[in-house]
Amino acid sequence: MTGTNTWQDKVAIVTGGSSGIGKAVALELVRQGAKVVITGRNMDRLAEVAGNSAAIEAVQADAADPATGAVLVARALARWGRIDLIVNNAGAGQPMPLPAYDAEVISQMGAVNITAPSMLVKAGAEALKASKGAIVNIGTAVSRKDAPMMAHYAASKAALEHLTRAWALEFAGDGVRVNAIAPGPVQTGALTGMMGLPAEMAAQIEAQEAKQIPLGRRGVTEDIVPWVLRLGSAENAWLTGQILTVDGGWTLRE
Repeated sequence: MTGTNTWQDKVAIVTGGSSGIGKAVALELVRQGAKVVITGRNMDRLAEVAGNSAAIEAVQADAADPATGAVLVARALARWGRIDLIVNNAGAGQPMPLPAYDAEVISQMGAVNITAPSMLVKAGAEALKASKGAIVNIGTAVSRKDAPMMAHYAASKAALEHLTRAWALEFAGDGVRVNAIAPGPVQTGALTGMMGLPAEMAAQIEAQEAKQIPLGRRGVTEDIVPWVLRLGSAENAWLTGQILTVDGGWTLRE
Protein backbone atom coordinates (compact mmCIF):
# COMPACT_ATOMS: atom_id res chain seq x y z
CA MET A 1 0.00 0.00 0.00
CA THR A 2 2.72 2.43 1.10
CA GLY A 3 6.15 2.12 2.64
CA THR A 4 6.42 0.51 6.06
CA ASN A 5 7.04 3.72 8.03
CA THR A 6 5.27 6.21 5.77
CA TRP A 7 2.57 7.09 8.29
CA GLN A 8 4.40 6.49 11.57
CA ASP A 9 3.65 9.43 13.90
CA LYS A 10 2.06 11.47 11.12
CA VAL A 11 -1.18 13.33 11.92
CA ALA A 12 -4.32 13.33 9.78
CA ILE A 13 -7.74 14.96 9.92
CA VAL A 14 -10.50 12.85 8.34
CA THR A 15 -13.94 14.44 8.13
CA GLY A 16 -16.92 12.11 8.11
CA GLY A 17 -14.77 9.56 9.90
CA SER A 18 -17.49 7.82 11.86
CA SER A 19 -18.65 5.57 9.01
CA GLY A 20 -18.01 4.39 5.47
CA ILE A 21 -14.89 5.47 3.61
CA GLY A 22 -13.85 7.96 6.28
CA LYS A 23 -13.95 5.36 9.04
CA ALA A 24 -12.00 2.87 6.95
CA VAL A 25 -9.35 5.48 6.08
CA ALA A 26 -8.97 6.52 9.73
CA LEU A 27 -8.56 2.95 10.95
CA GLU A 28 -5.99 2.10 8.28
CA LEU A 29 -3.97 5.24 9.03
CA VAL A 30 -3.89 4.32 12.71
CA ARG A 31 -2.93 0.75 11.85
CA GLN A 32 0.05 2.17 10.00
CA GLY A 33 1.13 4.34 12.92
CA ALA A 34 -0.63 7.66 12.35
CA LYS A 35 -2.64 9.81 14.75
CA VAL A 36 -6.07 10.81 13.46
CA VAL A 37 -8.75 13.37 14.25
CA ILE A 38 -12.16 12.25 12.97
CA THR A 39 -15.46 14.08 12.79
CA GLY A 40 -19.12 13.15 12.60
CA ARG A 41 -22.49 14.15 13.98
CA ASN A 42 -23.34 10.88 15.72
CA MET A 43 -21.42 10.61 19.00
CA ASP A 44 -22.14 6.91 19.42
CA ARG A 45 -20.58 6.10 16.05
CA LEU A 46 -17.63 8.38 16.76
CA ALA A 47 -17.05 6.71 20.12
CA GLU A 48 -17.18 3.28 18.49
CA VAL A 49 -14.45 4.25 16.02
CA ALA A 50 -12.34 6.06 18.62
CA GLY A 51 -12.58 3.00 20.86
CA ASN A 52 -10.31 1.15 18.45
CA SER A 53 -7.24 3.18 19.39
CA ALA A 54 -5.95 5.93 21.67
CA ALA A 55 -4.50 7.44 18.50
CA ILE A 56 -7.99 8.51 17.36
CA GLU A 57 -9.40 11.82 18.55
CA ALA A 58 -13.16 12.05 17.91
CA VAL A 59 -14.78 15.46 17.49
CA GLN A 60 -18.56 15.70 17.27
CA ALA A 61 -19.18 18.41 14.71
CA ASP A 62 -21.51 19.49 11.94
CA ALA A 63 -19.58 19.70 8.69
CA ALA A 64 -21.97 22.41 7.50
CA ASP A 65 -20.76 24.74 10.25
CA PRO A 66 -18.00 26.93 8.75
CA ALA A 67 -16.34 27.19 12.18
CA THR A 68 -15.71 23.43 12.33
CA GLY A 69 -12.50 23.58 10.30
CA ALA A 70 -10.70 25.83 12.76
CA VAL A 71 -11.85 23.64 15.65
CA LEU A 72 -10.41 20.51 14.04
CA VAL A 73 -7.08 22.12 13.25
CA ALA A 74 -6.81 23.47 16.79
CA ARG A 75 -7.59 20.05 18.26
CA ALA A 76 -4.99 18.27 16.11
CA LEU A 77 -2.29 20.82 16.89
CA ALA A 78 -3.08 20.90 20.60
CA ARG A 79 -2.82 17.13 20.95
CA TRP A 80 -0.13 16.19 18.42
CA GLY A 81 1.52 19.43 17.28
CA ARG A 82 1.35 18.91 13.53
CA ILE A 83 -0.89 18.08 10.57
CA ASP A 84 0.35 15.99 7.64
CA LEU A 85 -2.88 15.09 5.87
CA ILE A 86 -6.39 16.44 5.49
CA VAL A 87 -9.00 14.11 4.01
CA ASN A 88 -12.14 16.00 3.06
CA ASN A 89 -14.48 13.03 3.11
CA ALA A 90 -17.70 14.34 4.69
CA GLY A 91 -20.40 14.79 2.10
CA ALA A 92 -24.05 15.71 1.67
CA GLY A 93 -26.41 14.59 -1.08
CA GLN A 94 -30.06 13.93 -1.72
CA PRO A 95 -31.99 12.77 -4.80
CA MET A 96 -34.06 15.70 -5.98
CA PRO A 97 -36.12 15.83 -9.18
CA LEU A 98 -36.51 19.30 -10.66
CA PRO A 99 -40.07 19.92 -9.37
CA ALA A 100 -38.86 19.16 -5.84
CA TYR A 101 -35.90 21.57 -5.82
CA ASP A 102 -35.53 22.98 -2.34
CA ALA A 103 -33.27 25.97 -1.62
CA GLU A 104 -32.43 24.80 1.90
CA VAL A 105 -31.39 21.32 0.75
CA ILE A 106 -29.29 22.76 -2.08
CA SER A 107 -27.65 25.20 0.31
CA GLN A 108 -26.88 22.38 2.75
CA MET A 109 -25.13 20.39 0.01
CA GLY A 110 -23.02 23.41 -0.88
CA ALA A 111 -22.17 24.04 2.75
CA VAL A 112 -20.92 20.49 3.31
CA ASN A 113 -19.38 19.70 -0.07
CA ILE A 114 -17.82 23.09 -0.92
CA THR A 115 -17.69 25.51 2.01
CA ALA A 116 -16.63 23.05 4.73
CA PRO A 117 -13.58 21.69 2.85
CA SER A 118 -12.60 25.25 1.94
CA MET A 119 -12.71 26.42 5.56
CA LEU A 120 -10.79 23.37 6.78
CA VAL A 121 -8.08 23.84 4.17
CA LYS A 122 -7.84 27.53 5.05
CA ALA A 123 -7.50 26.72 8.75
CA GLY A 124 -4.92 23.99 8.18
CA ALA A 125 -2.85 25.72 5.51
CA GLU A 126 0.06 26.83 7.67
CA ALA A 127 0.36 23.47 9.42
CA LEU A 128 0.35 21.67 6.05
CA LYS A 129 3.02 24.00 4.72
CA ALA A 130 5.18 23.31 7.77
CA SER A 131 4.94 19.52 7.27
CA LYS A 132 4.85 19.66 3.45
CA GLY A 133 1.73 17.58 3.83
CA ALA A 134 -1.15 16.70 1.53
CA ILE A 135 -4.88 17.07 0.97
CA VAL A 136 -7.08 14.32 -0.44
CA ASN A 137 -10.62 15.31 -1.36
CA ILE A 138 -13.33 12.69 -1.82
CA GLY A 139 -15.53 13.50 -4.79
CA THR A 140 -17.83 11.17 -6.71
CA ALA A 141 -17.90 9.36 -10.03
CA VAL A 142 -21.47 10.64 -10.36
CA SER A 143 -19.95 13.92 -11.56
CA ARG A 144 -18.53 12.05 -14.59
CA LYS A 145 -21.97 11.33 -16.08
CA ASP A 146 -25.26 13.17 -16.49
CA ALA A 147 -27.11 12.60 -13.23
CA PRO A 148 -30.87 13.23 -13.28
CA MET A 149 -32.18 13.87 -9.75
CA MET A 150 -28.57 13.99 -8.50
CA ALA A 151 -27.63 17.20 -10.29
CA HIS A 152 -26.81 19.33 -7.26
CA TYR A 153 -24.89 16.58 -5.48
CA ALA A 154 -22.83 15.98 -8.63
CA ALA A 155 -22.37 19.70 -9.25
CA SER A 156 -21.17 20.40 -5.74
CA LYS A 157 -18.69 17.51 -5.91
CA ALA A 158 -17.54 18.72 -9.34
CA ALA A 159 -16.87 22.06 -7.65
CA LEU A 160 -14.72 20.22 -5.09
CA GLU A 161 -12.75 18.71 -7.98
CA HIS A 162 -12.15 22.19 -9.38
CA LEU A 163 -11.02 23.34 -5.93
CA THR A 164 -8.62 20.39 -5.91
CA ARG A 165 -6.87 21.64 -9.02
CA ALA A 166 -6.91 25.28 -7.89
CA TRP A 167 -5.49 24.42 -4.46
CA ALA A 168 -2.83 22.24 -6.09
CA LEU A 169 -1.52 25.32 -7.88
CA GLU A 170 -1.84 27.62 -4.88
CA PHE A 171 0.00 25.21 -2.57
CA ALA A 172 2.60 23.98 -5.06
CA GLY A 173 5.25 26.50 -4.06
CA ASP A 174 5.00 25.30 -0.47
CA GLY A 175 5.39 21.61 -1.30
CA VAL A 176 1.80 20.73 -0.35
CA ARG A 177 0.07 18.34 -2.75
CA VAL A 178 -3.68 18.27 -3.41
CA ASN A 179 -5.46 15.40 -5.16
CA ALA A 180 -8.91 13.85 -5.17
CA ILE A 181 -10.61 10.50 -5.55
CA ALA A 182 -13.95 10.08 -7.32
CA PRO A 183 -15.40 6.78 -6.06
CA GLY A 184 -18.08 4.90 -7.93
CA PRO A 185 -20.88 3.00 -6.15
CA VAL A 186 -19.33 1.84 -2.87
CA GLN A 187 -21.10 -0.19 -0.19
CA THR A 188 -21.04 2.32 2.69
CA GLY A 189 -24.66 2.79 3.77
CA ALA A 190 -24.72 6.23 2.17
CA LEU A 191 -27.94 5.57 0.26
CA THR A 192 -29.97 5.09 3.43
CA GLY A 193 -27.76 7.40 5.51
CA MET A 194 -26.56 10.49 3.64
CA MET A 195 -29.15 10.18 0.85
CA GLY A 196 -32.01 9.31 3.19
CA LEU A 197 -33.55 6.65 0.93
CA PRO A 198 -35.84 3.90 2.22
CA ALA A 199 -34.06 0.56 2.59
CA GLU A 200 -36.13 -1.09 -0.19
CA MET A 201 -35.34 1.67 -2.69
CA ALA A 202 -31.65 1.63 -1.70
CA ALA A 203 -31.51 -2.13 -2.30
CA GLN A 204 -33.02 -1.69 -5.76
CA ILE A 205 -30.49 0.99 -6.67
CA GLU A 206 -27.62 -1.13 -5.39
CA ALA A 207 -28.73 -4.09 -7.52
CA GLN A 208 -29.11 -1.87 -10.58
CA GLU A 209 -25.68 -0.30 -10.10
CA ALA A 210 -24.02 -3.69 -9.65
CA LYS A 211 -25.36 -4.75 -13.06
CA GLN A 212 -23.94 -1.57 -14.65
CA ILE A 213 -20.39 -2.02 -13.34
CA PRO A 214 -18.10 -3.76 -15.86
CA LEU A 215 -16.06 -5.42 -13.10
CA GLY A 216 -19.24 -7.04 -11.86
CA ARG A 217 -19.79 -5.70 -8.35
CA ARG A 218 -20.26 -2.60 -6.23
CA GLY A 219 -17.14 -1.34 -4.52
CA VAL A 220 -16.18 -1.75 -0.88
CA THR A 221 -14.17 0.63 1.28
CA GLU A 222 -11.08 -1.55 0.83
CA ASP A 223 -11.14 -0.59 -2.85
CA ILE A 224 -10.81 3.10 -1.99
CA VAL A 225 -8.64 3.29 1.14
CA PRO A 226 -5.32 2.33 -0.51
CA TRP A 227 -5.70 5.16 -3.01
CA VAL A 228 -6.38 7.72 -0.29
CA LEU A 229 -3.18 6.70 1.45
CA ARG A 230 -1.21 6.66 -1.78
CA LEU A 231 -2.35 10.12 -2.80
CA GLY A 232 -1.72 11.41 0.71
CA SER A 233 1.69 9.78 1.08
CA ALA A 234 4.95 11.75 0.95
CA GLU A 235 6.20 8.94 -1.30
CA ASN A 236 4.15 10.49 -4.12
CA ALA A 237 5.98 13.81 -3.97
CA TRP A 238 5.46 14.66 -7.65
CA LEU A 239 1.72 14.01 -7.98
CA THR A 240 -0.71 16.88 -7.54
CA GLY A 241 -3.91 18.32 -9.02
CA GLN A 242 -5.22 14.92 -10.11
CA ILE A 243 -8.72 13.43 -9.88
CA LEU A 244 -8.59 9.63 -9.73
CA THR A 245 -11.80 7.78 -10.60
CA VAL A 246 -12.06 4.43 -8.79
CA ASP A 247 -15.33 2.89 -9.90
CA GLY A 248 -14.93 -0.59 -11.39
CA GLY A 249 -15.51 0.93 -14.83
CA TRP A 250 -18.96 2.30 -13.89
CA THR A 251 -18.47 5.61 -15.71
CA LEU A 252 -17.61 3.74 -18.93
CA ARG A 253 -21.19 2.51 -19.24
CA GLU A 254 -23.32 3.73 -22.13
